[in-house]
Parts: sequence; structure tokens; C-alpha cells
Amino acid sequence: FAGAIDTYTIEAMMQDGKALQSGTSHFLGQNFAKAFDVTFVNKENQPEYVWATSWGVSTRLMGALIMTHSDDNGLVLPPHIAPIQVVIVPIYKNSDQLAEISAHVDPIINRLREMGISVKYDDAENRRPGFKFADYELKGVPVRLAVGARDIEEGTVEVMRRDTLEKHSTPLEGIAEYVAKLLEEIQQNIYDKALKLRESMTRPVDTWEQFKEEIEKGGFLLAHWDGTTETEEKIKEETKATIRCIPFDGDTTPGTCVYTGKPSARRVIFARNY
Repeated sequence: FAGAIDTYTIEAMMQDGKALQSGTSHFLGQNFAKAFDVTFVNKENQPEYVWATSWGVSTRLMGALIMTHSDDNGLVLPPHIAPIQVVIVPIYKNSDQLAEISAHVDPIINRLREMGISVKYDDAENRRPGFKFADYELKGVPVRLAVGARDIEEGTVEVMRRDTLEKHSTPLEGIAEYVAKLLEEIQQNIYDKALKLRESMTRPVDTWEQFKEEIEKGGFLLAHWDGTTETEEKIKEETKATIRCIPFDGDTTPGTCVYTGKPSARRVIFARNY
């Protein structure tokens, strides 16, 4: 960041192989204070330029969340941050069936809420179950339970998990504990899927020809760079790729710049970005 002493960034990998700077933190030192004459009176009663930081963690994190996990059916939300973690949809033909289903569902709702799980019971009569199913898939609700009169008779409930769209039946008894465990499983699965994608699209390149070929495939390229702004600008002009960050745990083995062949102290991450 221009004018900063240190800049830290979170670089995320989107499903299409492009990078997204999801958040930044800058230590500005006294540079901006001097430029704008921002001072305070210190304990010696003398004016002193303030020390400043800048934090850029905002709504772009929501964009990163959406683009990282979602699919063609809509949002896929990690359970830990989903506003509605479980939706229950009754399947009924008349008001008597609805009343019977509601009587069986109420204790489940109460138990889920006691466990700190946010749940919605959608018994609205102006929308058909199929519409509700599609609507909650679009909104990314992690778990959907569908309960009908036959399910009540058989003591089962249909469970659908949003991350994989898999459906199965499970006993109504103990369903709250089952759902709590399933939510954690979904949380981990979503994380593992995103991590696997990022790892599969992160690879080293050692020559300029290899760089130009691999950047067309997207992802993070680990390449040596000679440390000059001029080289980064030339690489950007020719490939539209920029240095996204210098990772803390990156490869610090010395090498030669992928573009100029000059000495390089370590590899940095190049990518095309949003």
C-alpha cells in the first residue's frame, strides 16, 4: 500500500481461479500524519505526529464468501455464520395434518434453540413445499428437514444438506443432536473443499514460458521475482497477473527472477484478480 510501512493481506482463491483481496491491514507509521499535519500532545506536552493504522476488512468478505462456496443453485453458507441454520418444512394436505405435524415438530424446534441453533419452521400456507425447498436452497440454509404425515407415522424425517444436496431419511428421535453434529460436518466439509481447491490451484513456476502458460489456467503461481516495481509492472502488462502477497510461510529458497533472470530472495504469489 502506497505510503504504508507494512501491509498485510488476506488473499482468497475463487472457484474460477481468480484471486480476491479479502481484507487488508496497513501500518502507516507517521507518514500520513505528516502529510496531513495530524498531531497530538504527548506526555512531555509537546506536539507529536500520530501513529496510524488502516483496516480494510469489510463487505468484500461477503463477496469472497459467496464466490468461494456457492453453486448454481444459489448460496452455500457455512453453518457457523448462517442466519438460519435449519429450516423445517411441513408436508401436509389439510389443517389437521399440519396441526399434527406441528405438535411433533415444536419440541424439536425448542431443543434445537436450546442448543444454540437457529431454526425456522415454515408453515406458510401460500407457498407449496417445492417452492420452499428451492427458495431455501437459493438462500443457502445449511440443513432442511421435511416432515409429512407419513414421516410422523414412521417416526422419520427427511434431511437435506445444502453443501452436497444429498437427501436421506433418519429417525425423528434424537434428531436435534443429529442435526447439531451434521452442521459441524457441513462446516468442515465446506472448509475442506475450499482448501483443496486452493491447494490444487497453487503451484510453482520457474521459467517465463511456463509462467505465461500456467497463468491462463488460473490459480496462484509461486514464482521468483527480482524485487523491483518495474518487473512487476512488465509482468502485469504482458499477463494481467500481479503479485498478490508474500506469504509468511512461503518458499525462501533463493533463485532467479522468472521474468528478468536476476537474483531473487524468495518466491511470491502471482495471480489474476478481481
